[in-house]
Amino acid sequence: MSTRSAFLAAGVAIAAAIFLLRPASDLSRDLGEAVADMILANATIYTADPAMPFAEAMAVRAGRVLRVGGYYSVKELKGRHTMELNLSGNVVLPGFIDSHVHFIDGGLQLARVPLRGVTSKDDFINRVKEAVKDKHPGQWIFGGGWNNDFWGGDYPTAAWLDDISPDNPVWLSRMDGHMRIANSLAMRMAGINKNTNNPVGGTIMRTTEGEPTGLLVDAAMKLVFDVISEVSIHERRDALLRASRHALMRGVTTVVDVGSYFPGKSEKQVWQDFTGWMLSQWIHLGGVKAFLDGSLGSSSALFYEHYKDDPRSYGLQLVDMDYLLNTTLELDKSGLQIAIHAIGDKANDMLLDMYEKVVDLNGMKDHRFRIEHAQHLAPGAAKRFGKHGIIASVQPDHILDDANSAGKKIGIEQAERSSYSFRSLLDGGAHLAFGSDWPVSDINPLQAIRTAVSRKPVGWEVPWIPAERLSLDDSLKAHTISAAYACFLDHVLGSLSEGKYADFVILPSTSWNEFGSDITDHVLATYVNGKQAYP
Repeated sequence: MSTRSAFLAAGVAIAAAIFLLRPASDLSRDLGEAVADMILANATIYTADPAMPFAEAMAVRAGRVLRVGGYYSVKELKGRHTMELNLSGNVVLPGFIDSHVHFIDGGLQLARVPLRGVTSKDDFINRVKEAVKDKHPGQWIFGGGWNNDFWGGDYPTAAWLDDISPDNPVWLSRMDGHMRIANSLAMRMAGINKNTNNPVGGTIMRTTEGEPTGLLVDAAMKLVFDVISEVSIHERRDALLRASRHALMRGVTTVVDVGSYFPGKSEKQVWQDFTGWMLSQWIHLGGVKAFLDGSLGSSSALFYEHYKDDPRSYGLQLVDMDYLLNTTLELDKSGLQIAIHAIGDKANDMLLDMYEKVVDLNGMKDHRFRIEHAQHLAPGAAKRFGKHGIIASVQPDHILDDANSAGKKIGIEQAERSSYSFRSLLDGGAHLAFGSDWPVSDINPLQAIRTAVSRKPVGWEVPWIPAERLSLDDSLKAHTISAAYACFLDHVLGSLSEGKYADFVILPSTSWNEFGSDITDHVLATYVNGKQAYP
């Protein structure tokens, strides 16, 4: 494994975060001898650096970019042992930074029941049935990625699973991670029955007679998690390796990991994902994360108006605002970056109000506050991001899941007015940082860039909310230099600039026009620190 994965771990309303990073102390010494280890020649290099947006050649030494420019300028750095790679025009981009992943969870899910893309109840049941065949009685069946909107909207129930898994507890995550389905055996093990009260910040979904259906939302999921054995360190290590290979295959050289946390769960698991508090040369303590609300698909994102399919519900507020404000004030004073999850329009306004209070009380400085998702915004909210330079950490590929269902949840008018306002955020002065939220969506920057540019879900002839489309340049920067800025790493990552780490990807496109007219769906090679890490 050779990936620079930046890890951000989540916690209670707030917990610690870590970024994988290499030491920078040897920069001048390593670059002092002007002989390149490697030269890329005859390339179409997009640098993400406004000082030189494009180049045809690049020299690398000791894992850093030594020089970028024309071939004859770069050729001066060629020595006896320099490897020269003639790319015949192939497009080179900075390595992609995924600004929001659940890295260990993604690696675990790669070895569990895959339910992403399931379009029918029968397919859902059959996939679980196949998994049960390989398990001994009593073994848990884990999986995830299901989206009930793909088969008409009906939620799964424990009854779907009970006949095929009478001797195995089953626990399957919805694609957004804010809702899971348990079979009856898992509920019995967790002590969930008609008399079990909803925990603070969570919901036990029930029938009209009050019986649990098997669906648990947000903090209610803790009831089942409490009876599941911890994932072993060996399983987590294997998951980390699987996740890293998967990310490198997609051209991702840095990730910001927001941990395995959900509201109500202990912060301990967050650190156990990375074998405790020990920091290596690759890990940098960077920030903290919190949750304010839930998700749209699970009807727990917090809105001003009620859900169209549930007039009694406005969503869930998952944390007390006084507690969140006081905790944020102290953590901001300590120099930690703050990143808080907000999806509904009310949640985003509440968070913007709170950030303004923090600035008033703690003073102006380079806070780089983050709002994770910033998915639905009330009128005027996009401009408020720019006022204090707030980073909108957004996930373009969630559009592919929500475009067909948001109107049913919150009404077509509100959905088209408020959803995924990328262009408005940029125009309002916000910094955009793209991510996948993997395993909620797949980790695939090229697809995310294509989505941000086109806003066309599969099967759509016209864009969803076309005024919010981004240019190719804006989209690339949101996955590179702007994403690096969003985690205070823009001095060493995010662009192919002299002195920065030589993290880059090579695409099959052989000209910029070809890439711009048909954004490719894969990379040919991924390099980290100037070393080939994929394939």
